[in-house]
Amino acid sequence: MKVLPTKYDPKNIEDRIYKKWLPYLSVEKHKGTKNFIALMAPPNVTGSLHMGHSLQNTLLDVLIRYKRMNDYKIIWIPGLDHAGIATQNVVEKELKKEGLTRFDLGREKFIKRVWEWKEKYGNIILEQFKKLGISPDWSRTRFTMDKEYVKWVERAFIEYYKKGWVYRDYRAINFCPRCKTSLSDLEIEYIEKEGKIYYIKYPIKDSDEYLTVATTRPETMLGDVALAVNPNDQRYTKYIGRIAILPILNRELLIITDIKVDPKFGTGVVKVTPAHSIVDYEIGVRHNLEMIKVIDEDAKIVNVPEFENMDYLTAREKILSILKQKGLLEKEEDIKHNVPICYRCQTELQVIPSKEWFLKMTELAKIAKDAVKTRKVYIIPNRFKKIYFDWLKNIRDWCISRKIWWGQVLPVWYCKNCEDSYVVSTKKPNKRCKYCKKNQWYRTEEVFDTWFSSALWPFAILYTKKEKDWYPADIVFSARDIINLWIARMIYSGIFFMKKPPFKFVYIHPTVLTKEGKRMSKSLGTGIDPLDLIEKYGADALRFGLIWQTTNLQDLRFDETNVENGMKFANKIYNAIRFYLIRYPEMKKREGFSSEDKKIIRAFNSTLKYVSKNIENFQFSNALKRLYKFFWNHFCDVYIESCKGDTKNNPEVLRMIVINSLKLLHPFMPFITEYLWEEIGNRNLLLHEKWPQQI
Repeated sequence: MKVLPTKYDPKNIEDRIYKKWLPYLSVEKHKGTKNFIALMAPPNVTGSLHMGHSLQNTLLDVLIRYKRMNDYKIIWIPGLDHAGIATQNVVEKELKKEGLTRFDLGREKFIKRVWEWKEKYGNIILEQFKKLGISPDWSRTRFTMDKEYVKWVERAFIEYYKKGWVYRDYRAINFCPRCKTSLSDLEIEYIEKEGKIYYIKYPIKDSDEYLTVATTRPETMLGDVALAVNPNDQRYTKYIGRIAILPILNRELLIITDIKVDPKFGTGVVKVTPAHSIVDYEIGVRHNLEMIKVIDEDAKIVNVPEFENMDYLTAREKILSILKQKGLLEKEEDIKHNVPICYRCQTELQVIPSKEWFLKMTELAKIAKDAVKTRKVYIIPNRFKKIYFDWLKNIRDWCISRKIWWGQVLPVWYCKNCEDSYVVSTKKPNKRCKYCKKNQWYRTEEVFDTWFSSALWPFAILYTKKEKDWYPADIVFSARDIINLWIARMIYSGIFFMKKPPFKFVYIHPTVLTKEGKRMSKSLGTGIDPLDLIEKYGADALRFGLIWQTTNLQDLRFDETNVENGMKFANKIYNAIRFYLIRYPEMKKREGFSSEDKKIIRAFNSTLKYVSKNIENFQFSNALKRLYKFFWNHFCDVYIESCKGDTKNNPEVLRMIVINSLKLLHPFMPFITEYLWEEIGNRNLLLHEKWPQQI
């Protein structure tokens, strides 16, 4: 047998090993007796590998490699999400370097630039995934802007529309002034900021009395149409039905009651501004109140001559100055509060009225709830069901249209002459408008919310003309922050369109934080680049370090020491096999087993049973730690030592333990095990070997 170099160097091994696997990762290359179908969460086309990606795909790859070795045909299709807002932002930043905006190019040329950017940079993250050693079928890579995928999205919209669940409405929505688009509730992030809460006096008509309203956004008072109190708040019973006067504009405001008013917030009296608050909009609908728009898409004041075209902060200062002069600003207090920002560009959001497309959620939420309640879908760990059910319980209709340029265009045609006349169709209508009687239609430029598209991922990639039996999948891995953004939406979409849940199991992995417990962020300087760790320690070491730390806790405080320990373990494995290659040919053949042989066989069999059970139960850390203990302590420290000198050990036991240990280690540390498998004289790939059996 050959002798290995004295030192293991993953840099010289990993790329070569992955290239060796590539031709054998397709579905056709493995003749398993049954399918195991996993969903990859498609990363954004703008993305680069981060620790969350690394953890999620490493854990799923452990399961995939284990299943492949247990005679399953693996169907694991990789892909990319077009990531509408994020991708448009990236390309706009590139244009800014040239002194241009997307409006300078126009829609058609801008979209061409996005495609050029995608072709040049869009697949980078998939190449980075390969550095981790994950093993999907790359020949089937999907993209959410592929023609066939877009057809699924259009079909879903049309079916919802025919069902009466998609509708167009003018209502208050979350809006990003920089991205110039609407956002759904789940796309909002919040940052804590120091601010002020202002207490403003609203005089009561025909009296010397007034009610005080507390607000953090006094500029929105220009759009007030009522004051509201909780019906059970006895402090204000005598004011219900009376009229208050809006300061500065002197508009009459009816004082109403609404159960959604929190008596404990501020003074217990709230100003109702249906155009610029989602909650106020809902109050307005219940009470049939007017909606007055006073802030536009640029976050500037409109429809109020005295403040026309001022940005909202300038208008705020002017309003406060006037209120002070009139003696109507009772007081102001310093506070820390959560300010909503765009999840992509971090710009402070406005709530403005806009005509958008919405999806009714009542029935879909019920479908999603029932799927988990009746155990058609299992969420693991069980505690994450609370996040799932809480959102579905308090769900609002989903704003699914976006006013950006990059994305899947809605199959909607508008009449050039009539604002409210439209036809939902993938093809241009060949009929006259019911209002103007003309046949002049143009297709909208509105695009779908990226998450509307992502919700269809399971059947859009698995239910094809060629492979209709692949839907549904068995499992999907996810981070907890997209349980509602993605998981819930896939569940109700799959059941509605395919009559089956899209998967049986959802495994929610921990969120990777810094060692100090902070959120990892490149912009905040707290991010750790997994590619740097791979360069420093090797991919197997990174996989080891991530798996080792994955407990049942909600968060994982990443400690690089565990990656370093992974590198040490890789060296231990390497040296053990190096010893085997030197020692095995020298050992005398023996009949029967020594006491040390029997001990190592018992230890291996026990470890095999434990590791298999824990992988099946998603207890990946437990499995790795037991395997580590067996290999380092039982095999290396005890059994290998007993094989030195004039040993009574049976050399075939040494050979069996080496072969089966490499198999057992392979899902966790695939590169070094595949390399050593090759070095001990095997021609077949370890990738496609059978999982060990009891010795």
